[in-house]
Amino acid sequence: MLGSRITAVGHYQPARVLTNEDLADMVDTSDEWIRSRVGIRTRRIAGADEPVDELAGHAAAKALAAAGLTPTDVDLVLVATSTAIDRSPNMAARVAARLGMPGPAVLDLNVVCAGFTHALATADHAVRAGSASRALVIGADKMSEVADWTDRTTCVLVGDGAGAAVVEACDEGRAGIGPVLWGSVPEMGNAVRIEGAPPRFAQEGQSVYRWATTKLPAIARRACERAGLEPADLAAVVLHQANLRIIEPLAAKIGAVNAVVARDVVESGNTSAASIPLALSKLVERGDITSGDPVLLFGFGGNLSYAGQVVRCP
Repeated sequence: MLGSRITAVGHYQPARVLTNEDLADMVDTSDEWIRSRVGIRTRRIAGADEPVDELAGHAAAKALAAAGLTPTDVDLVLVATSTAIDRSPNMAARVAARLGMPGPAVLDLNVVCAGFTHALATADHAVRAGSASRALVIGADKMSEVADWTDRTTCVLVGDGAGAAVVEACDEGRAGIGPVLWGSVPEMGNAVRIEGAPPRFAQEGQSVYRWATTKLPAIARRACERAGLEPADLAAVVLHQANLRIIEPLAAKIGAVNAVVARDVVESGNTSAASIPLALSKLVERGDITSGDPVLLFGFGGNLSYAGQVVRCP
């Protein structure tokens, strides 16, 4: 029986830092207003010459290097993104071309903020089915390109970046990616939107806040149950980095009393599908979690979709 595990992670953020003070010069806001409502202090913003696939490629290259692999070792590339402006070639194909991969399967997934955890589950399923042996799973978004920079309720949230994980086949007994728990609330799908021409990000903040803090804790606990763990057994919790006022109460209600809680939103903002792998990679890089530690990854947001699984730290 085959299983899969994450063997390495990597992340990338653009060089430009946009502070709350910078935003106060652009719209009617202030550092105090932003920090009190969403907890964000800074975010990274990509330039016009930094497309989504470039962000993704940098993160992927770092993950491959950390795994001791070359691009030729990968037979599946999955990119979770909702900010790819072009339809074809897709972002996964462009990443493969950037890295010089000889012929992997290339798929993009658009599940917005829950995209990375959906893509990770898809990679796990492909490996278990025997259709892939090594996969690159990437979350990458350029939210600055879809932001309405005149709307102070949403432009203060967004940032750009990418995170990646290398997923490899292993014996079932060494598997490090637990069963996924995923779903959606289609009738509330319009609560988070990226639509129009040009596309613009908008949301019903209070509806999302109520849903995330009241409905999602029980779902996240069920993801732990599927992995055969109690929330108190978790070493870390990496939620979608939407808003500190969502992350902190949600983490507390899950009951992961001994876990490190990722709070990368404070310095990176909401990077949509990039937020979970970006935050996870930073926890690993800093040594806040160690190899083999159980970590809950839980994405939620656009479509009012969600997906979570417990993984073992690479």
